[in-house]
Amino acid sequence: MNLRQLRYVVATADHGTMTSAAQALYVAQPALSRAVRELERELGVELFARSGRGVVLTSVGEQVVQQARVALEAVDAIEGLSVARANGRPGAELRIATTTSLEPELTGRLIPRFARDQPAVRIRVVRCEDRDQVAAAVRAGRADLALAELPVPGDMAAHPFEQREVVLISPPALRVREPVPPTALDGMRLVLPARGSARRAEIDGMLRRIGATPVAAVESDERGSWLGWVRAGMGSLLWYRNQLDDTEGVVVRSFMPPITRMIGFVHAHRQLPPAARDFLAFAKETARDHH
Repeated sequence: MNLRQLRYVVATADHGTMTSAAQALYVAQPALSRAVRELERELGVELFARSGRGVVLTSVGEQVVQQARVALEAVDAIEGLSVARANGRPGAELRIATTTSLEPELTGRLIPRFARDQPAVRIRVVRCEDRDQVAAAVRAGRADLALAELPVPGDMAAHPFEQREVVLISPPALRVREPVPPTALDGMRLVLPARGSARRAEIDGMLRRIGATPVAAVESDERGSWLGWVRAGMGSLLWYRNQLDDTEGVVVRSFMPPITRMIGFVHAHRQLPPAARDFLAFAKETARDHH
């Protein structure tokens, strides 16, 4: 057992597919899969079970991932002390809250680039189930910054980052006018998050604004299975274009007029720690460069 294997297992659990985990860690997917299988053989247990095109933790896998997180946090803290000593100044910790759907924006894009310029800053991602939990983490001081869909409650400061395009992911057999008029969603069979979830509430609100009432073909929070259900012809899916990493066997269509959501960084109305101010400035510069 080694730290690399533990990092790969935790990333796979967080992202739901080995492909997404490999992209977030900047490693080849076969190498990640091989390392996970080697750890399973070493431990003599199955950590993941297939679920559609993704994976889910087994009961033993949940216990292993829980202990792996503890071990990796301890190693990160020790490495932070070492880096800080090498740079001749105390290490700073930056805590950024976000949801599972937006975490790849941080771990796969922003954090690695920021870390190259600020190696003494230790960044910890505070994972939240929905936007309400993100806001609660910021209010309670468990996070210095957060990346979330906007708007957010007025008691927090918001800094728009980027627009995200919502697209329709459909089985190839679906016949629909292109680009898709949003009203075409009325009566369409959709794969939807489970009722009562924050993600479902956001999609339901978006559909109400459009004036469309789709048919719920599947209602589930098993994100790793959504594309598999679309490929099986059970229904279509609404998702962000930039977060699609495997479009084999499906058709991706834009809406006209476009359906977009703004994401941004938010924080409480109080003075930010220096590391948080630096990261926010870096994110704004990144957004300007991207445009």
